Amino acid sequence: MTSNLSRRSFLIRGTAAATGAALAPLASATAQREPVVDPKLPAAAAGTLWIGGDLQVSRLGFGAMRITGEGVWGEPRDAQAARAVLRRVVELGTNFIDTADAYGPNVSERLIREALYPYPRGLLIATKGGYVRPSREKWVPDGRPEHLRAACEASLTRLKLGQIDLYQLHRPDPQVPYEDSIGELAKLQKAGKIRHIGVSNVDPQQLARARAIIKVASVQNRYNVVERGSDAVLAICEREHIAFLPWEPLAQSVQKSWWPDARLAALKAIARERNIDTSRATLAWLLAKSPVIVPIPGTSRVDHLEDNVAAAKIKLTAQEMARVG
Repeated sequence: MTSNLSRRSFLIRGTAAATGAALAPLASATAQREPVVDPKLPAAAAGTLWIGGDLQVSRLGFGAMRITGEGVWGEPRDAQAARAVLRRVVELGTNFIDTADAYGPNVSERLIREALYPYPRGLLIATKGGYVRPSREKWVPDGRPEHLRAACEASLTRLKLGQIDLYQLHRPDPQVPYEDSIGELAKLQKAGKIRHIGVSNVDPQQLARARAIIKVASVQNRYNVVERGSDAVLAICEREHIAFLPWEPLAQSVQKSWWPDARLAALKAIARERNIDTSRATLAWLLAKSPVIVPIPGTSRVDHLEDNVAAAKIKLTAQEMARVG
């Protein structure tokens, strides 16, 4: 379905592309870079990146998926602890929080509002739409324009925002032309409900199709020291100065696997030599891998959060990166 554009899809793409082209000079002219990352706080040691060219974030973000219940479903076991984690995120200097309406569903966004509203200056909350959760086990893509509009409106309400700084299409829907989904986000951006648009779980061809319609501010794909299927997408992001947000940055599923991996083994050896844990080493590897990478590790515990943020100050050498490969 996605290979053959309908007349409606073609018209949406053409309109959105024209709109994007018309707005691009205005955005460039009016956007002002305001430094907001406090260099004295721990997360700042990771360096900074400008999302969309005008929003500064520390290069160590926080993924708010794990603050929900087991299986990313329902309420957390301890809501007070979840809110404490979110407050500690900000205290440590991390000003980029990634969430989605599918986390809970709706629970993660609500907890962010409860913990952090009114939001501190410079905090960028990125959320996603395009999945529905009929049950704990099911994640069903829904990229219909009407669903994305309703999802965006609902996220604005839950987060108590007038505009979402970064709104991401969670996954391409094989039942909906990709141009229809992206075109709807372009309309929401034109309406002022979205500041910047990101995409997620895309290949190079899908990224190109999105970029033909809108300015893509970020890409969120699975990527870590072992799972590097998105190397080609990362290369595009580097060339075009697009933020790359790796999900599952700690390679936890691979670390639990019995199958040995030479790259992970090399990184673990470096971690032992440096007397740091593997989680810090995996994050340090990502930070060294590319200047456009913003890891977004998540946790429901303050001690794990602090351990992850400690990776910001770890700088792997060129020789160590070469050992990992």
